[in-house]
Amino acid sequence: MTIQVSTDLDLQSVDHSAHAVYLSDLCERLDLDQLALGAETAALVQSLRDRASALAQELTLPTTRQEEWRFTDLAPLRQIKFAGSAWRQRVLANPDSEAFKNLILPEAVARLVFVNNCYMPELSAIANLPTGLAISSLAGQGGAIAGYLGQQPGAEEVFTTLNTAHLTEAAVIRVQRHQVIESPVHLLFISSPVPASRLVSPRCLVVAEPSSSLTLVEEYLTLGTGTDLINAVTEIWLQENAQVNHTRIQRHSQTDFHIGKTAVSQARDSRYTCHAVSLGGRISRHNLKVHSTGQQTETTLNGLTVAAGEQLADTHSAIGFSQPHCTSHQLHKCIVSDRARGVFNGKVSVPKAAQLTDASQLNRNLLLSPKARIDTKPQLEIVADNVKCSHGATVSQLEAEEVFYLQSRGLDYQSACNLLVEGFAVEMLEQIPSATLRRTLSQLILSQIRTEPA
Repeated sequence: MTIQVSTDLDLQSVDHSAHAVYLSDLCERLDLDQLALGAETAALVQSLRDRASALAQELTLPTTRQEEWRFTDLAPLRQIKFAGSAWRQRVLANPDSEAFKNLILPEAVARLVFVNNCYMPELSAIANLPTGLAISSLAGQGGAIAGYLGQQPGAEEVFTTLNTAHLTEAAVIRVQRHQVIESPVHLLFISSPVPASRLVSPRCLVVAEPSSSLTLVEEYLTLGTGTDLINAVTEIWLQENAQVNHTRIQRHSQTDFHIGKTAVSQARDSRYTCHAVSLGGRISRHNLKVHSTGQQTETTLNGLTVAAGEQLADTHSAIGFSQPHCTSHQLHKCIVSDRARGVFNGKVSVPKAAQLTDASQLNRNLLLSPKARIDTKPQLEIVADNVKCSHGATVSQLEAEEVFYLQSRGLDYQSACNLLVEGFAVEMLEQIPSATLRRTLSQLILSQIRTEPA
């Protein structure tokens, strides 16, 4: 079952005139039998990897000539040479270390931890799970995931294909019908530095059966500093009348690259809420795609991006309806300082069949320095004639009068600015279901931003 391909990637050596980067060359030489997945699971994974590797020969890395990527230049990524399977060895982890203890969410009912995409049972906590909740790594899943893993629309996109071609491990969550899991399930994907740059491909699969409910916290971070490409894919399936409250946190180091994909499928009467917070990465991008396949679905997308230094943070969202009587509400905020750049592109598609759709979309941006930049493009594509849809965007700086007012009450300039920035962000943070995580994120935001006097 070994895929015989090269173990190293040099994006600098590609033919840039044709942009011919064959993704099959990124796949590692790895025998799935060594991973103890079980025969049925290994056969399924092998089939997915084979199809992805074949498709990869027809794909190229995106460039700024493509509309969907015109604000996100991946040229710095092409300068990095990534190590292959030599750096895939399992990292020894200490569950009693202070660094790890600071990552634990006491509110979580269960925790699944991956370090450098290796499942860490000694750091995870999946014993004594509530009735109706199943959480595990990929091993032994077999036919239970055959109709879900790799089956979301958009599986042929370039970075999704790359992730599938590297598929060796995944976090798998399933909530049985009529079960309500109120306390959060915490998925923790940790990048731990090694002496070489790596391509890391985390994968997550969530299935919420009819009339079930799940609260999920999905977190990506780096302990230390590295120059890795973290290419993550999460697939979420909501069956009829299911509900998922999803919090996604990305806080890698500012030298890492992060490309994330969240693909969601909503059946009739289902409710999906996403709170996405992006803080880290030299270049980061989150592609959030929601496919509403039934009537009366509800979709709420809340996002917060904080970028400083030379960071580029990109959020692309797409909501597609196919049935009537559906609603969606999206609010995305960006806080950008120094020479950083924020990108937002939100698309809502309402075809003729999706009558009586109620959709709103708003992007609010705060620039904290003269050289900070925002590129925003809220977008509606409406064919139906009986809908209620709105979209908009604002870009502003801190109001000098508001800063002066706070200074007149005894605050120094930086404290006054921090208070206003925190007030701008708190609308998004207060909706995160973990108080511990809310405090951590608030501190990280204030430590990262820098405001320049007008």
